[in-house]
Amino acid sequence: MRAGLTRADVCPRVCGWLYHAADLGVEFKPRSSKDRLVFALDVADLDHAERLVRQLSPYVGSFKIGAQLFTSAGPMVVDLVTGMGASVFLDTKFHDIPATVAAAAKAAARRRVRMLTVHALAGGKAIRLAVTEISRMSVLPGTMPSLVLGVTLLTSHTVDDVRELGFSDDVPTASLRLARLAVANGAGGIVASAQEVAALRAKLPSEIVIVTPGIRPKGSPQDDQARVMTPSEAIQAGADYLVVGRPIRDAPNPQEAAAAIAEEIASAVARL
Repeated sequence: MRAGLTRADVCPRVCGWLYHAADLGVEFKPRSSKDRLVFALDVADLDHAERLVRQLSPYVGSFKIGAQLFTSAGPMVVDLVTGMGASVFLDTKFHDIPATVAAAAKAAARRRVRMLTVHALAGGKAIRLAVTEISRMSVLPGTMPSLVLGVTLLTSHTVDDVRELGFSDDVPTASLRLARLAVANGAGGIVASAQEVAALRAKLPSEIVIVTPGIRPKGSPQDDQARVMTPSEAIQAGADYLVVGRPIRDAPNPQEAAAAIAEEIASAVARL
């Protein structure tokens, strides 16, 4: 598939009736360099989360709420963050039967999350139903849509992990396969390792949002991530949003760490 294709080229049979951000006049692409930086709120309690949101809001465009915090604090953490005027990326990676995925996505959208994730391995029908439910909500007055992101492979996955999951493909090929599945069923974006971004950007429609976790500033420990990149490298590869957690959270001064990463992103964007 060549670069510059539209969504209709990728999914001609289903995209005519599925929700699409542009159809609703909503621009999900980052509006500024700050908007590109997503901080992972991977903490255990509401008080810690609230402190970090207050500290980092000047440098961070949105806050990712994942399984740890959502399980610990429940949906009220979404209300807390949005109530502080910040955008929420709900990264709970819904992976269940289609009806359950759709109901969960609808519940998340009711809380006005900006982006949410559905695992591509949940299948095309699950993604399609989630997108459809959010589409129906989005036509109501005063209701903003949430962007559905299809999760491809985790950044901790190695080629051995991918083979263990039953894929005969290498990591880039498996990631592209899952990304195409998500987009073909209406997902407005994908979550993928920065190491796959350049290939995905070349093969997917230009309006598709690409979110990349596993971002590590130069010199930072890799931790349990197998496929990482620096902020500059990820931006140059074509990523829209960069998710950073531990390099900011565990820094001696999280605000300074966030400011430095935001500055690196801005410099990389200026070179595009």
